[in-house]
Amino acid sequence: MEGPRSPESHEWTQVVDFLNANLRQNNSWTIASEYPTAFATNNIHNMSIITEDEKIISHAVLKTLIVKTPNAIFKVGAIGSVVTDPDHRQQGYSRKNIEKCMELAQKQECDLVILWTDQFDFYRKMGFELAGFEYSYVFDDASPIKNKNLRFVTGNNVDPNALLKLYSQHTVHAVRGAEDFRQFLKIPNSNVYTAWDQNNQLLAYAVEGKGADLINYVHEWSGQVDALMDLFQYIRAQKNQVITVMCPAHSTNLRAQMEPVASVSHQGYLGMLKIINQESCLTKIKKAFRAEGFEKIVLEKQGEQFVFGFGTDLYTLSKESDLIQLLFGPLNVNALDFVSTDAQQKLSNLLPMPLWVWGWDSI
Repeated sequence: MEGPRSPESHEWTQVVDFLNANLRQNNSWTIASEYPTAFATNNIHNMSIITEDEKIISHAVLKTLIVKTPNAIFKVGAIGSVVTDPDHRQQGYSRKNIEKCMELAQKQECDLVILWTDQFDFYRKMGFELAGFEYSYVFDDASPIKNKNLRFVTGNNVDPNALLKLYSQHTVHAVRGAEDFRQFLKIPNSNVYTAWDQNNQLLAYAVEGKGADLINYVHEWSGQVDALMDLFQYIRAQKNQVITVMCPAHSTNLRAQMEPVASVSHQGYLGMLKIINQESCLTKIKKAFRAEGFEKIVLEKQGEQFVFGFGTDLYTLSKESDLIQLLFGPLNVNALDFVSTDAQQKLSNLLPMPLWVWGWDSI
């Protein structure tokens, strides 16, 4: 057994073949086409494999994202495509690859790592915890479109720069370029819907599906709220199926309009998160507080505990899982009955901090 290690360039095809055989057996496309920025040759150093007799038996990949928020910029490492050959499971290989990805993330100065899974207990043993917010809104029936002057288009033949212009208006987003959009538009089963005004100006776009994942889920969107609401109704009518729109907590205006018309709404988690660089992450959050005039913010690790508060009004958390839920949700500081009202009011100015990873960036 050799590894975990990054693949050599001559092993690239073998890596993709291994993943296709284990994760995409019934699809006509390769996994590399679903995740073009993660499975690119220039990201091979962020892949982790274990081999036996020169045959790949386990894999995981890291994709680094620069996530801009109104108060801080975080470097986030997304981990995905964690899989071990069925004949070699229950031997700890996936854990070793994940630990290798976390090591790579730490070396590349990531603040956080994130992954999406339903194996919660397995990942909690490595320090991950469910955190952040994800709201889902289910549309059973299509409602009438309000703006009759909008023109809707179904298809991926859209100018990447036009999409980038709308996407960049998000207050929380991973940094992308036009080339990223160009690659994303080629993803199989990734359906793009756009809304245009009478002057042929792009007002909104929405993306449903992503390869084998997120079918009937609108996982990415941007644009004017009214145009988006009409666009969601157009998608529902076009697909003639129930659709679910995924939404971050900080999109309050859009959420307020979706809430009364959605048949079901649900608050969930962004994903499983782990702070990989505590000093960097906590320093960025303290700087955000100080920029808002809260100079006496305390947020640091002391021994095995985390201390937070203002001035001499300090409190402790014993677990990192509690800390990450306090920083990014869903733990609400106002629900902590051991924290003074004054400290609650000050902390709740920025906590929980908004964090979001759009669907095309997920891995």
